Amino acid sequence: MYLAPRHAEIIDLAKAEGRVLVDDLATRFAVTPQTIRKDLNDLCERQLLTRIHGGAVIPSGTQNMEYEQRGKIAADEKQAIGAAAAALIPDHASLFINIGTTTEAVSQALLQHGRLMIITNNINVANRMRPFPQFEVVIAGGVVRASDGGIVGEAAVDFIRQFKVDFAVIGTSAIDRDGALLDYDFREVKVAQAIIANARQVILVADSTKFERTAPVRIGHLEQVDTFVTDFCPDEAVRDICREYDVELIETAALHTSGN
Repeated sequence: MYLAPRHAEIIDLAKAEGRVLVDDLATRFAVTPQTIRKDLNDLCERQLLTRIHGGAVIPSGTQNMEYEQRGKIAADEKQAIGAAAAALIPDHASLFINIGTTTEAVSQALLQHGRLMIITNNINVANRMRPFPQFEVVIAGGVVRASDGGIVGEAAVDFIRQFKVDFAVIGTSAIDRDGALLDYDFREVKVAQAIIANARQVILVADSTKFERTAPVRIGHLEQVDTFVTDFCPDEAVRDICREYDVELIETAALHTSGN
C-alpha cells in the first residue's frame, strides 16, 4: 500500500509511541493542525489508524499493541490515576494487582505506603515491590506471557482462588458503552475474573483512551466494580451506569482542575 512520506512517518510514530497527537504532529511537520487532522482522517479511512480525542492510535482488534507502546499512551494520566487509586488503599491492607500498565502505575504509587500484602500475576509489579521490607509480595504460578510478564492460565486462576483480600486493583483493555469490560487474552480474563470474585472491594483503573478501543473477550461489567478511577469519562452512558450501580467515579482531571 502506497503512503505519502508524511503519512508513512505518522504511521511509524504511532507504532513507536502508541499514539500520535494533532498538535505534536503539526509542530513536527510545520503544518497546520487542520492539515494533520486531514492526514489522520485519510489514514483512518484506510483503516491504518483509529481516531481518539486529539489524535489517533494504531487500530485495536483481536490483538493488543506491544506492552512498551501501551505504557507510553497517556503516561501522565496513568501516573495521576495510579496516585488516586493508591490513596484509596490504607496501610496494612491485602490486595490483588493484575497485569497492565495502569495497574503498574498504582503499584508505583503504593511504594509510599506502610505494610501491605500484595498478591499479583504481574512480574513487573512483583519486581518493583519486592525490595521493600514493608511489603509481603506473593506471586501467582502459571504460564508467563513473554510479551508483558503477565502470569496467566488455570494454575494462576487456582492460585488466586486461595485468597480473599481487601482490595483488587484491575485494568482493562477497553470499555464498551454498555459497561462491558473487555480484553484480548481469554487466559488473562479468567485470572481477572477470579481476582474480582475474591476481593471485598474492586478498583478499576483505566485511562480515557480505553473508551475509544475495542477487544473481543469480556472480563465482566462495571456493576462488579466499587470504584472506577480514570482521568476523564467522556461517555454519558457510562456515567449513567456508574450512577445506576453505585460505582464511585473518580476523575483525576477534575481533581487536578479543582486543586488549582
